[in-house]
Amino acid sequence: MTASSSLTDLLHAAVTAVGGSERPGQVTMAEAVAEAIDGDAHLLVQAGTGTGKSLGYLVPALAHGERVVVATATLALQRQLVERDLPRTVDALHPLLRRRPQFAMLKGRSNYLCLHRLHEGVPQEEEEGLFDPFEAAAPSSKLGKDLLRLRDWSDETETGDRDDLTPGVSDRAWSQVSVTSRECLGASKCAYGAECFAEAARERAKLADVVVTNHALLAIDAIEGAPVLPSHEVLIVDEAHELVSRVTGVATGELTPGQVNRAVRRAAKLVDEKAADALQTAAESFERLMELALPGRLEEIPEDLGYALVALRDASRTVISAIGDTRDRSVQDEDAVRKQALAAVESIHAVAERIVEGSEYDVVWYERHDRFGASLRVAPLSVSGLLREKLFSERSVVLTSATLKIGGDFNGVGASLGLAPEGIEGDDLPQWKGVDVGSPFDYPKQGILYVAKYLAQPGREGSRSDMLDELAELMEAAGGRTLGLFSSMRAAQAAAEELRGRLDLPILLQGEETLGELIRTFAADARTCLFGTLSLWQGVDVPGVNCQLVVMDRVPFPRPDDPLMSARQKAVEEAGGNGFMAVAATHAALLMAQGAGRLVRATGDRGVVAVLDPRLATARYGSFLRASMPDFWYTTDRNQARRSLAAIDAAAKADEK
Repeated sequence: MTASSSLTDLLHAAVTAVGGSERPGQVTMAEAVAEAIDGDAHLLVQAGTGTGKSLGYLVPALAHGERVVVATATLALQRQLVERDLPRTVDALHPLLRRRPQFAMLKGRSNYLCLHRLHEGVPQEEEEGLFDPFEAAAPSSKLGKDLLRLRDWSDETETGDRDDLTPGVSDRAWSQVSVTSRECLGASKCAYGAECFAEAARERAKLADVVVTNHALLAIDAIEGAPVLPSHEVLIVDEAHELVSRVTGVATGELTPGQVNRAVRRAAKLVDEKAADALQTAAESFERLMELALPGRLEEIPEDLGYALVALRDASRTVISAIGDTRDRSVQDEDAVRKQALAAVESIHAVAERIVEGSEYDVVWYERHDRFGASLRVAPLSVSGLLREKLFSERSVVLTSATLKIGGDFNGVGASLGLAPEGIEGDDLPQWKGVDVGSPFDYPKQGILYVAKYLAQPGREGSRSDMLDELAELMEAAGGRTLGLFSSMRAAQAAAEELRGRLDLPILLQGEETLGELIRTFAADARTCLFGTLSLWQGVDVPGVNCQLVVMDRVPFPRPDDPLMSARQKAVEEAGGNGFMAVAATHAALLMAQGAGRLVRATGDRGVVAVLDPRLATARYGSFLRASMPDFWYTTDRNQARRSLAAIDAAAKADEK
């Protein structure tokens, strides 16, 4: 790496190129990242909103000269990096580095248009026949219009990346023109291999100095053993607070009756009658059991479910072997039909076998969905060991986010990533350092954290009429400008329904329109309020006067009946730890830190974060949760909160005139 003065020059050039201004925290971050990369070390960096953390890691990474993979959790940040930050930064650094680093985006295969699917049609289930979806879908239907637009787009797109299609199409339409990695024929066997968008993306990634990807693909690369990402010396994980949940999602298996029945139909024409009948019988037994399934964790697999899963596993194994041995020339485009059938049956075999084997490190549970019925799921009790083994070996890893210090230190997040407490040494323990570079915002002067201490403690049921009264008064004092963050969709719906009848303010509700459209409408009108749940706690960026009150209805602990969270909590307790603090309180702290971060997005922003749950002020864990949030001025005085909101509203209206 270059000397610190050279790094400062590089950072100055990059910041100027993107039209920003240098901040002390950004300089500190860039120096810490450069030191970690040069020393083959691991680093956790908390960089508050407004720090400019993208350049804080891109500049030292580009200066280092070795290949870097940057993994992000959200599409918005991927696009910002590839379309704005990287092009400008590379242009700015080119004269100083005397080389032009190349960069590329890489996603999972199903994110790219498959030309084979597009031109040859989709192998469908037996009762639907094999058909060309472009001919079968009525041109006037939504699906038909989407498919025709996809066909036109295929002639003009350079990337085939779904996210480059504007406006987008439904998941159903996209599934007609895309394949998973298991369903793909492979470039050497596919008639369209030379033109394949996914293969082209992989080739670009192999040549790039910086590869931008997502957490899910990073998890697949780590878990499945077959490398998807090109070899790299440095890994940077942005939005790192999301990594554990994304890795858990990739490592979670699921079985549903619908999924099993689709696999039966796809395989039926490709195997002998005996093998097909055995899989059909196993599928029927599984479906009958699932009709009676009650939601909840299965600490032991019931005997009847065990028999059904063994039958599914064994029948699937037979079908997998049989598909590989037979050829059926009567089937049109047999290779594609065979590959799709194999992918479906292999997935069932893998999940059934995993549950039957019954690892003590897995959690198994039933879920029931109002629309989709019952499912059987299996997930790892913890991904920390997997991350320690796969993530932190043979490369330098930098993890960054606005929220990595939970309860005042990095050890909680570090433990979830498989890291020992900072400073603890051991032969098999990755060594790491935590750095908090702060924020350019003056939180105590820009924001107030108000806790409604006088309210009744929220129970699992009940209307919480006192909370709704408090919310209505706060929203009126603020003149609208309210982002309502609720712990459940049911609570958000109930609040919207009640307050739409009480207040002369427009109230938008998540689910009534696309999230992007809701946020745009909210940002455009000061009087408008937006209510919603999980994705709003992390996904809203509305600087300025139109978001000056952020309300949390309650501390967002996991549901007590959440099978995975409760299993993780129990495991910590059995190991002698505090399960509630390690799992439930840490989960809530991360969400509250993210939620509170919606308020101040620019140096001129002012407002109030109101938590309508007295436990934040009265419970022993309250100080832990507050220590995880921005350092706002703190009060439990309801009149102070109202006066402040009214003053902010008056100032905003005066500025508008």
